[in-house]
Amino acid sequence: MTDQISRLSPLDAVHVAAGAAFTDFAGWKMPVRYGSDLAEHETVRTAAGLFDLSHMAEFLVGGTHAAAFLDHALAGQASVITPGRAKYSLLLAEDGGILDDLVVYRLDDEHFWVVANAANHDVVAAALAERRAHFDVAVTDETDTCALIAVQGPQSLSVLERVTSLAGPEFRTVPYYGIAEGTYGDVSVLVARTGYTGEDGFELYLDAAAAPALWNDLVAAGAVACGLAARDTLRLEAGMPLYGHELSRDTFPAQAGLSRVVALGKPGDFVGRAAVEAGPPAGARVLVGLTAEGKRAGRAGYPVLRDGAVVGEVTSGALSPTLGIPIAMAYVDPDASAIGTELALDVRGTAIPARVVPLPFYSRKAVS
Repeated sequence: MTDQISRLSPLDAVHVAAGAAFTDFAGWKMPVRYGSDLAEHETVRTAAGLFDLSHMAEFLVGGTHAAAFLDHALAGQASVITPGRAKYSLLLAEDGGILDDLVVYRLDDEHFWVVANAANHDVVAAALAERRAHFDVAVTDETDTCALIAVQGPQSLSVLERVTSLAGPEFRTVPYYGIAEGTYGDVSVLVARTGYTGEDGFELYLDAAAAPALWNDLVAAGAVACGLAARDTLRLEAGMPLYGHELSRDTFPAQAGLSRVVALGKPGDFVGRAAVEAGPPAGARVLVGLTAEGKRAGRAGYPVLRDGAVVGEVTSGALSPTLGIPIAMAYVDPDASAIGTELALDVRGTAIPARVVPLPFYSRKAVS
């Protein structure tokens, strides 16, 4: 871990006792691994992995204008989300750049739970505060009092059902991108069927003080603790963008393949609408998936080549634990983005043959 002073997760003592290795992530001391990155990755693909995501930022938005406010503040249309469901959305700047990507859950007619990236906590908090003018709405930052624990993998449902003190919703009836209220003992829990691994799974939001006990109960029920290193290779295989890599203040939604997230058909204006309608500059690079030959993976910042000329740059890359081949996401020139285009990755001076492929690299059977 770096020498930077970090914020501590409410589960820090649990991770220390488990022998975790740590990293500084967006100012938080977080477990990067407990043992083998590959073993933890495989656990999520075949069984149930357990992640501490308490560094994420949570905001409760409530009031008679809550839906209208979020329709104005975000690129998506929160007003069409039915209670108990969720949508992936974007927070845009006026010029169309992406300030953050986030998930919006509707708890009831007047309350929404908005989850943002840890690194963008302050940006999101400031934007929501600024954009709430003229709306009858309250925005409450719940980050400091909330813990977030994720159970991910094909056995995640079974794990939750074994924790007898975790009650409330019938977990198997919670739909993908759904959320329900439950309890852990006498503590309220929000149970969401969402995740960032490409597998079935649940994300549990609860009071920070109760998190260590729930974590230990989930381990006793069969979940295996996993760190952020495995989470990163899992999300890469699933083709999920990471802010600061695939998404940035200088990226338009269309470049990242996220035009579908922007609800241009919703009534009224929203921040960034005019810029999104105008579109990115001509020739702006677009996000693609790449598979390469051999075992040497392209990493973030490595050049992408076509006939020896630089036509793009890798944003995320790894040797895929599941597929056994190098995979990467990269921004490339539009004329180099068609599926099947033969390119190369400049891996420390060696040109490694690569090909543009559809995203995601890996997908599971859909959850009803």
